[in-house]
Amino acid sequence: MKKQSTIKRVLIVEDSPTARQYLEHLINSDPRLEVVGMARDGEEGVRLIKLMRPDIVTMDIYMPKMNGYEVTQKIMEECPVPIVIVTSSRNPDDVGRSFRAIDAGALAALEKPHGPGHPKSKALAAKLVQTLKTMSEVRVVRRSPKQKKQGGLPEVLPAAGPAVARQRVEVVAIGASTGGPPVLKDILSGLKQGFPAPILIVQHITQGFIEGMVEWLNKTCELSIQIALDGEQIRKGAVYFAPDGCHMGVTGAGRIVLRDGPVENNVRPSVSHLFRFVADAYGKTGAGILLTGMGKDGAMELARMKEKGAITIVQDKKSCVVYGMPGEGVKLNGAKHVLSPEGITDFLNSINNHPSTINNPKGNP
Repeated sequence: MKKQSTIKRVLIVEDSPTARQYLEHLINSDPRLEVVGMARDGEEGVRLIKLMRPDIVTMDIYMPKMNGYEVTQKIMEECPVPIVIVTSSRNPDDVGRSFRAIDAGALAALEKPHGPGHPKSKALAAKLVQTLKTMSEVRVVRRSPKQKKQGGLPEVLPAAGPAVARQRVEVVAIGASTGGPPVLKDILSGLKQGFPAPILIVQHITQGFIEGMVEWLNKTCELSIQIALDGEQIRKGAVYFAPDGCHMGVTGAGRIVLRDGPVENNVRPSVSHLFRFVADAYGKTGAGILLTGMGKDGAMELARMKEKGAITIVQDKKSCVVYGMPGEGVKLNGAKHVLSPEGITDFLNSINNHPSTINNPKGNP
């Protein structure tokens, strides 16, 4: 029998009986988790969440009566609780609802685990269980209908004051994981057309969701946001996301390099891979930013960028959903600045490069 003092109480909101039973089995298989209720549709989900006050909720996105986005929005406004979107749908409308749910306060979106025997079954099940255990510790806050910011962890690690760019920046590299999408939206939506450098981003996200995320960001951001192509010439004012399953790097001549190599830090694409390329190709004219996320991907390479004279920034603890990656960057003395998302936006807007051949800073062919 599980010890009640350590258990995390999980509520499943899912309209498929088969999926409910399978999720219940997977979750109950971990000694730190226990399913305490299951809702068959969105309306029942709202009622049970208010009644049972679970530690965390798994939320399907496509359901009758109320979809997952509508339930998330209502719950975060009335009785906030950590919510993880768990969906099998790749329908563009449903993917869009998943990101709207994240915007409304959901902490992550995961692919629904396949049944036993499927080649991805064990990996997806393990990711679901680990995410639920981690996200159940996150302190969320009530959100008004107009509120945009997400509640994070309580301890503050403040910046020493407003940070501004005092050196030339040829490339900005950003890494993010759990909790990253809404933070990236906040940062990128604050940048204006004419931004003086290309931005390269690795976001750890469920396979098949990156296209929907790019589409979601393009609706609110002035910069051009796209999925990177191998050999593509990067342009200032454009944002490039690493595609599913490929490491992304960049040459000193400003060409995207995509590789289907071994995983790094258990992920592909890897932030470490991107930061290493930028450190070697751009040195002190690069900028590295490490945002919220589990694990340590990118932390050592952020320190490497700092050693080469680059600008390095980590997101502050208060605004992080998970302080893993930024915290590791701080431990390794890899951060010149510790900033909130608003502070990161202000810093990036302070970049004021003089005209030059931005795509070839070192004169490489």
